[in-house]
Amino acid sequence: MTTSTADFRISSGKVLRFIRSLTRKKPLEPEGEVSNFCRCLTTLDLVGLGVGSTLGAGVYVLSGEVAREVAGPSIIISFLVAAVASVFAGLCYAEFGARVPKTGSAYLYSYVTVGEVWAFVTGWNLLLSYVIGTSSVAKAWTGTFDDLIDNVIAETLGKETPMDSPGLAPYPDFFAAGLIMLLAGILAYGVKESAVLNTVFTAVNVAVLLFIIISGFIKGDIHNWRISEETILNATRQMDLLGVMFPMPRVLFAMARDGLLFKPLRYMSSRQSPVFATLSSGAVAAFMVLLFDLKALVDMSSIGTIFAYTLVAVCILILRYKEDSGFVHSSEPFTVMGLLRPPSRPTQRTSENVNIVTIIILFLVIVLSLVLSEALHSLQRRELWSVLLVFVLVLTLVFAVVIIWRQPQSTTKAAFMVPCLPVVPVLSVFMNTYLMVQLGGETWISYAVWMAVGLIIYFGYGVRHSVQKQRLREARTQLNIANVNSNVVDSAA
Repeated sequence: MTTSTADFRISSGKVLRFIRSLTRKKPLEPEGEVSNFCRCLTTLDLVGLGVGSTLGAGVYVLSGEVAREVAGPSIIISFLVAAVASVFAGLCYAEFGARVPKTGSAYLYSYVTVGEVWAFVTGWNLLLSYVIGTSSVAKAWTGTFDDLIDNVIAETLGKETPMDSPGLAPYPDFFAAGLIMLLAGILAYGVKESAVLNTVFTAVNVAVLLFIIISGFIKGDIHNWRISEETILNATRQMDLLGVMFPMPRVLFAMARDGLLFKPLRYMSSRQSPVFATLSSGAVAAFMVLLFDLKALVDMSSIGTIFAYTLVAVCILILRYKEDSGFVHSSEPFTVMGLLRPPSRPTQRTSENVNIVTIIILFLVIVLSLVLSEALHSLQRRELWSVLLVFVLVLTLVFAVVIIWRQPQSTTKAAFMVPCLPVVPVLSVFMNTYLMVQLGGETWISYAVWMAVGLIIYFGYGVRHSVQKQRLREARTQLNIANVNSNVVDSAA
C-alpha cells in the first residue's frame, strides 16, 4: 500500500466520522441530565400563556395589515389556509409531545429522531420565529399606541433619526425596543410572576374581543361587504405581546444545555429562571425591532415557523417507520418488489426505504410548489405543458406516498398518534412548502443570512462542545476499559 493511498483512506475515514457525528441522536432520558425549571404553573397559567400567545397585538393589527395590503376580502380564505396548515402541523406536534414530553419543543424532537445538525437547524429556526415574532408584535403594539397619541412618536423619530433604506423601518423604534427589554426583565425575574402578568393581559384581551364581537353583531352592516373600490382607496387607516416571548428562552436554554450554543445561556437564577437566555433573546428582538419594518419582520417570522413545522412533519414519517429496537433482522438488499411487498415488521431496509422516498417527496413538493406558484397564469389558461407537468408531478407524488403507506410501521405506541399516515404529514409538508415559496426574495436573503450565522456558530462551536459527543466518547472509553479488564482476566486464567 502506497503512502498516498493510506493518507486517502485516513482522510476518508475522518470525513465519514465527521458526517456521522452530525447525525448523532440524543437519548430521550440522557444520564445525568435534570430539569432545573420551576414547575410552578397552574392550569390557568398554561391556558393564559396559550391564549395570550395567540390573541396578541397581531389579531388587531397584523390581520388588518394583511387584508389592506395583500389579501383584501380574501382574508377569510387566507385564514382558512393558515388554519388547515396549522391543524396538520398541530397533529404532528401533538404526537411528538406525547412521545417526547421534555423542554425544547421541535428542537428536542428532531434531536431524538433525526440527529444533531437537523436539531440545531430546527432550534435556530424556532429562535428566528420567536425573536422576530416578539419584534413584530412589539412593532404592532407601539404603532397602535402611537395612533392613540396622534402619531407623536412616528413624527418625532421620523424627523430626528430617519432610516431610508429598502427593508428597513422608516425610523428606529426605540419605544418598542424598550418595551421588549422591560418584558424580558419581567420574564427573567421569575416564571410565576410573568405568568400572572400574562394572565391579566390575556383577560383584558379576551374582554376586548368579546366587546368587539358583540358590537359587531349590534352595529354591523352587511352592506359593507359590497362597498365600492373608490371607498376602499379613500379609506383611512384604522388600527401580548409576553406570551410570544415565553417559549423563546426555553429553546435557547435547551440548545445551550446540549452544548450547541454558548454555555452562559444555560445559567439558571435562584428563582429557576433562564436569566441570560431570556435577556439575550430579548436584546436580539429589541435590535430587530429597531431596524426592520413590520412586513419584513412578519415574513421572516413566518419562514422560521413554517420551516420548523415542515421538519416536524418529516420527523414523524421517519419516527413512525423506524425499525423496532431489540428485534434482530438479517441484512436485506434493496429490491423493487421489497418496496411494493415489504415484510410484515419494520426492518432496517424498510426504514431506509422510507427515508429515501421521503427525500424524493421533499424534492417533488418543492418542484410542484414552484410550478404552481410561477406557472399560475399558464395553468389558468390550461396550457398543455403546464397541465402535463403538474399532472406528472402529482402522480409521482401520489405513487411515492403509496410506497410509504405500504411499509410496515413501528410497533412503538404513544398516547397520541397522527391519523391517516403518511397522508397528513405529506400534506403538512406540501402546504408549508407552498407557503414558503410565496415569500419574497428579500425575505429569503434575510433568512439565508440568519441560517449562515447559525451554521457558523454550530460548526465553529456546537460540534466541538456537544454534550452528546462527550457522552458517546465517555461510553466508548468505558467500553474499552471493560474490554481491557476482560482480556486481563482471561490471560490470568
